[in-house]
Amino acid sequence: MNQSRTIETEIKTEGQIAPRKRWKLFEMREMTLILILIVLIAVLSVTSKYFATWANIKVVLGSLSIDGIAVIGMTVILISGGIDLSVGSVMCLSMTICAMSILKGVNPWLAAVAAIAGCALVGLVIGLLVTRIHLTHFIVTLCFLGIARGIVYALTTGTPISLVTPLSKEPAFRFLGQGQIGGVLPMTVLIFLVLAVLAEIFVRKSSLMRLVFYTGSNEKAAAYSGINVNKVKIMTCVACSVFAGIAGIIYVNKFSGVPVSAGSGLEMTAIASAVIGGVSMNGGRGSILGAILGLAMMALVQDALTLFMVAPFWQDLIRYLIVLGAVMIDALQKNAALRKIS
Repeated sequence: MNQSRTIETEIKTEGQIAPRKRWKLFEMREMTLILILIVLIAVLSVTSKYFATWANIKVVLGSLSIDGIAVIGMTVILISGGIDLSVGSVMCLSMTICAMSILKGVNPWLAAVAAIAGCALVGLVIGLLVTRIHLTHFIVTLCFLGIARGIVYALTTGTPISLVTPLSKEPAFRFLGQGQIGGVLPMTVLIFLVLAVLAEIFVRKSSLMRLVFYTGSNEKAAAYSGINVNKVKIMTCVACSVFAGIAGIIYVNKFSGVPVSAGSGLEMTAIASAVIGGVSMNGGRGSILGAILGLAMMALVQDALTLFMVAPFWQDLIRYLIVLGAVMIDALQKNAALRKIS
């Protein structure tokens, strides 16, 4: 791709670093996280008799798999230089559309497709507002955080939806959220792993993602090199909302219902996981593997706090301190890179 060679030299303007070809299996940040996770697992296994039980592991994996699908989408949009604060509300909207369609007699598979399509439409609207009216991702998605949640409350009147009876008649569909492979591996975990592996390969290998990296690294240089940055932004907004929609389908299936508060705080979890995993808040750098490792660390910390019966308000304080630390590390790395270039 000729424009890729041109932009490789131009992308360093305005203090940004050109994204490198990411052929290595593990980057330094990812290897560091793997080592931290190993230490955490070893310490928790020794200090808590409940941690290494299969029941606890399944709970952690179940939570990680649903949040992880949303993290994939968040990673893509962060790499492009954007952000999406609406993923939690969009996930709940997906659940609501799917559940209400099923209750009206729609085939569950069609209901799921309709829900994901609705989320894609939300992402498209967000992308158009960002690119056509030149609003910031932060403002638009902050508004849609409330808009999507408001639609959920309007459709449900704030009442949780139960799908226990309808899903009992749809074993194939229910298997997506409640089935187990070989009676051991939850289907939700398998779906997440498949999506994560495919997304990681796509991010590392595809020429399309190179355009996303270039746009996130230096939007002006990308535009001067012939890349349609508006199209890239819209594409990443849609992708983020679609992954949130898929997470919603898995959630509603797994728990056979829709609590109207579902997805609250998911945006912070997704952003924190991505940043801890090495995804830059300024765009142009990151990987799916790193973001998932960041999420795994967050999940282990949360599980440890729960096992040791730490009060909820202390749990929030610790989690947000971890997020702040990750953002500070990202900022320090950026400043160090800028000094090296200058």
